[in-house]
Amino acid sequence: MSHLDNVPSTPGKFKMEKSPHIHSRLRWHSSTAKLTFWSFIFLALILIFFFRSPSSNPLPQDSFRRSLRTYNWGGPAWESQVRSSARVRSRNGITVLVTGAAGFVGTHVSISLRKRGDGVLGLDNFNDYYDPSLKRARQALLERTGVFIVEGDINDSALLSKLFDVVPFTHVMHLAAQAGVRYAMENPSSYVHSNIAGLVSLLEVCKSANPQPAIVWASSSSVYGLNTKVPFSERDRTDQPASLYAATKKAGEEIAHTYNHIHGLSLTGLRFFTVYGPWGRPDMAYFFFTRDILKGKSIPIFETANHGTVARDFTYIDDIVKGCLAALDTAEKSTGSGGKKKGPAQLRVYNLGNTSPVPVSDLVSILERLLKVNAKRNITKLPRNGDVPFTHADISLAQRELGYKPSTDLQTGLKKFVKWYLSYYSGGKKAAG
Repeated sequence: MSHLDNVPSTPGKFKMEKSPHIHSRLRWHSSTAKLTFWSFIFLALILIFFFRSPSSNPLPQDSFRRSLRTYNWGGPAWESQVRSSARVRSRNGITVLVTGAAGFVGTHVSISLRKRGDGVLGLDNFNDYYDPSLKRARQALLERTGVFIVEGDINDSALLSKLFDVVPFTHVMHLAAQAGVRYAMENPSSYVHSNIAGLVSLLEVCKSANPQPAIVWASSSSVYGLNTKVPFSERDRTDQPASLYAATKKAGEEIAHTYNHIHGLSLTGLRFFTVYGPWGRPDMAYFFFTRDILKGKSIPIFETANHGTVARDFTYIDDIVKGCLAALDTAEKSTGSGGKKKGPAQLRVYNLGNTSPVPVSDLVSILERLLKVNAKRNITKLPRNGDVPFTHADISLAQRELGYKPSTDLQTGLKKFVKWYLSYYSGGKKAAG
């Protein structure tokens, strides 16, 4: 793969190489003015959310603060568990640290890596953004497949450094993040803590590791913000985020460029489009729609101000996992040593979607048929909380370079989700959290 080393300020902008003998590659263009702008944005976020006085910002209940509590780690028995979980069991296997391993995507990626013989170690802080019991159930599932999850925070640099001392990871799948567009209005600090500070914490440890790992991390389709172009391409502008969540994901892409440019870290960003499926997140519409339909509660069906349709590019979890593994398998080695760059390093970003936007009203109709229950629909205007009217992924780059090809339609995927949901929640009688 060709190397990328031009300085960008808008990762969404790139150009394709013109050589007929080399695959098209992402090129992130430099712009001193935009880099300065985003630098001020990052600084402002840090000043606002980290240095306000306790009296003006009492947050004793913030889940991100609770996630920094002291965990029990270290010692011979603990190190033995870590090494056993990270042990490669296939001839050409890789050794992967998966952050956010007890999350929705993290669980599925970890299981898939383990099944093909790769060494996998998980890291998760088990915060309570949504029902922690679901995360614990995923943890139990991972343990049955031989994946050990270290309970800790990605901002704990001592823990991260210890993990890299115990295991020479070849790759990192960074999925730990504060998710959710709407929650950012309630607890903005948690997004800066996890999505910006947490990423920097991880990259700082990775740049000093020997060897440096190749890193694949989750960005988001939300970076496209107010973009009206359909479908969304990696070439499109991403400097007009519609929510704080999107802004932190955009910040992550800018930060990734910096560590690639200065320290030689191999970095691949994946922009996920509305992932759904078994073991999913309860804050996602398909999940709580299912819960509320079964309980006989009304569900909100959003429409735009002019009665337009709200649609999403729903992507089944198995298709996302295939894209994640392909990104890991094609990631080149980092080029730094002792924190210093020795040569050009790989820098990429890809959309992972389904390319088939579906109106949310159609999603509800499918759920009604699968659950055999009529939904109580409450048609309401799309709130001004950072949500966008539609998403639609252009995946041509991922198809060409990763061999990415989604194969699960919404009807099939929701059928699998509903089957899991009814089983996990005992026929819908157990509270979904």
